[in-house]
Amino acid sequence: MYSELFRIPYEIGGVPIFGFGILLAIWAVASAATIVGMVRQFGWSAETWGTLPLMLMLGAAIVLLPRVFPDGMPIRGYGVLLLVGITSGLALAMLRARQAGLNPELILSLAIWLVVCGVIGARLFHVVEYWDTKFAGRPPVDTLLEILNVPEGGLVIYGALFGGAVGLVAFTRKHRLPLLSIADLVAPSLVVGLAFGRIGCLLNGCCYGGQTDLPWAVTFPKVGSPLAAAKGGAPRYSPPYFDQAVHGEIHGFRLDADENGRLVVTRVEPNSRAAAAGLKNDDAVTTINGRRVESMEDIKPAMLTALESGKNLRLGLATGKSVEIAAAPMPPRSRPVHPTQIYSAIDAGILGWLLWSFYPFRRRDGETIALLLTVHPITRFLLEIIRTDEPAVFGTGMSISQNISVLLLACGLAVWWYLSKQPRGIVWPLATASAPQKQPAPRRTGAAARRS
Repeated sequence: MYSELFRIPYEIGGVPIFGFGILLAIWAVASAATIVGMVRQFGWSAETWGTLPLMLMLGAAIVLLPRVFPDGMPIRGYGVLLLVGITSGLALAMLRARQAGLNPELILSLAIWLVVCGVIGARLFHVVEYWDTKFAGRPPVDTLLEILNVPEGGLVIYGALFGGAVGLVAFTRKHRLPLLSIADLVAPSLVVGLAFGRIGCLLNGCCYGGQTDLPWAVTFPKVGSPLAAAKGGAPRYSPPYFDQAVHGEIHGFRLDADENGRLVVTRVEPNSRAAAAGLKNDDAVTTINGRRVESMEDIKPAMLTALESGKNLRLGLATGKSVEIAAAPMPPRSRPVHPTQIYSAIDAGILGWLLWSFYPFRRRDGETIALLLTVHPITRFLLEIIRTDEPAVFGTGMSISQNISVLLLACGLAVWWYLSKQPRGIVWPLATASAPQKQPAPRRTGAAARRS
């Protein structure tokens, strides 16, 4: 994994780049030129005013970066791939817009809404899901900075989908555009962007799978950001390594919370330290090295302390007995796991191709987005079976992503049912001429044209 690719220094030869430096001056000139150009073209319209908040946010980021990252601006692998995914999706949508005779600037304006709302939705979903484990209990400023640290990862795809949907509805209502037609046009771009985003997940070490001995299994390093550790920062374990360490897998067993909240041994590996000590499946653990543990949050510091100290691991069981497991050295890499990030990237790439190919053959507006809402929840549900980074929730025995997948599949089927009741016809068929129109008026074909 390459969580952090490199760092950009804030000064070069004593000349400040970030903060109140060269980059801020470039931003001021570029922003002024952009505003002047938009005012000349559109006047002080909603498009012009809508650009101002984004520019101000960019300027604020340039000024505040030295405070957030005092050792230089880190360029994260996840952030780079996220940018590549957004750019690729935008390019595809603009190409399709030209093929349909639409002004590509319309898609460029829509992309701003989708990206901003999608990132906000994805981050909020992650913050809500992991509030107790990653954000709660910190000083307010530290919590805010951690929430804003998007390039390091922590964007939930379904959150991005819901946030993007809000942005899409708001944009189409504001500009009086047909919602289903626009949704069909951008649907392939969404999953193509997802494909690149999943490669970013591989670089970041998140969204990992469970242990496997398949020949294509992958391992992750002990430290997630070697560059940060080399600069004196506290080393942070890579997500798969951390998960295996705190659940006992380095010692040869797996400790999880059952439906009643008890900490129960769910797996003991043959010929492991845990098996040699007499630990068995379904043993309920109440203490770790004398420390009382009642939840998964309790076992994290207890397990890490035992591993980092190099001492034996003593587990107190609910039966009153105790099991002492021989100390396990911390290996340089995690145990092999399923490369679910690669599985997901391949899945998204194939789905993107399917949606792109299906688009010209749709009979009604909304069929492309309905196909996305049908296929993606099914494949995501299946991929979640081999992922171990999300626990079961709501007493369903399924992860939160699996629960949402079921709901989205139901929504997709509902959209298909609604479309089956509509007459055939589309607003923007692909243009047969090679030259796109500058500002086309929406037109209908088939039964939709006869209705008007």
